[in-house]
Amino acid sequence: MSLTRALCGAIAAAILLAAGAGAGADAQQWPTRPIRVISPFPAGSASDTTARVVLQQVEQELGQSMVVEPEAGAGGLIGFATVAKAPPDGYTLVTSSSSMANGAVLHTHLPYDVLRDFVPIAMFGTQPNVLVASKQSGFKTVADLVAAAKAKPGTLTFASAGIGSTSHMAGERFRLASKIDVRHIPFREGGLTEVMAGRIDYYFIPLAAAASALATGKLTVLAVSTRQRSPLLPNVPTVAEAGYPDAESSFWVGLSAPAKTPADIVNKIHDATEKALQDPAVKRRLATLGVEPELMSVEQFGKFFEQDYEATLQLAKDAHIEPSD
Repeated sequence: MSLTRALCGAIAAAILLAAGAGAGADAQQWPTRPIRVISPFPAGSASDTTARVVLQQVEQELGQSMVVEPEAGAGGLIGFATVAKAPPDGYTLVTSSSSMANGAVLHTHLPYDVLRDFVPIAMFGTQPNVLVASKQSGFKTVADLVAAAKAKPGTLTFASAGIGSTSHMAGERFRLASKIDVRHIPFREGGLTEVMAGRIDYYFIPLAAAASALATGKLTVLAVSTRQRSPLLPNVPTVAEAGYPDAESSFWVGLSAPAKTPADIVNKIHDATEKALQDPAVKRRLATLGVEPELMSVEQFGKFFEQDYEATLQLAKDAHIEPSD
């Protein structure tokens, strides 16, 4: 009896050892086929546009195509859920961003856990949210906007891409910092058009998403939300320079994979991404979007990811944003 048990134990150990060796071999050979990168937000969104610029070079470094597939809907939940449930083999990734906290702000129960079901791989970069107002508003400075809001509490409006979105959270951060009473008007789409038409007073929006609208001349840029001025808008002050350092924020974009993706694969993707971010052509293209590349180790990005997520949840509490379910 004991001999049989010993034999069974030896066979089981051999199977586990072989499985481990096979997994290691797969990780070493990866990638052997194209890699899907799910974009949880529409084509042309700030995260989608930034990711495409970087990933075109990453695929050159890896020697395999990286196919960006928009899978938008439900504020990003559909795309993130797809990747959370995907095999952790390195062939399904997701463009992660500041927007990953949206779901937790809006919903008590999600089909995934933001911190447990994903492994952050690499940061692409950050860009400012720009505070824009309609030319018709007459606002030329942040001080003008704040003065108008305090003169008539509850009358000014600000747009966002939806409750809990990055633009909404930036607007709430500014509202709390400036101690103004304004009304939030969420839009699924078209919010910027409403500001341009003068029907909404102002909007915090990622610079890349606002670029074409700024060229129309129908908007006034009052401030950028980052700590430093944007090279694309050198004459536009930061929110701190305008007197509201607590309103600082930025929109970041990166790349993540399903949890339990082998470390060897994660490191390969990370290293290829860092090389891509240092490519002069990539730097130039990102600069046109107002994106500042950020080089972080896998560990640093993971810590940043967690801290940003927790900070967003705290902001939602401070702004009294309640989950809808």
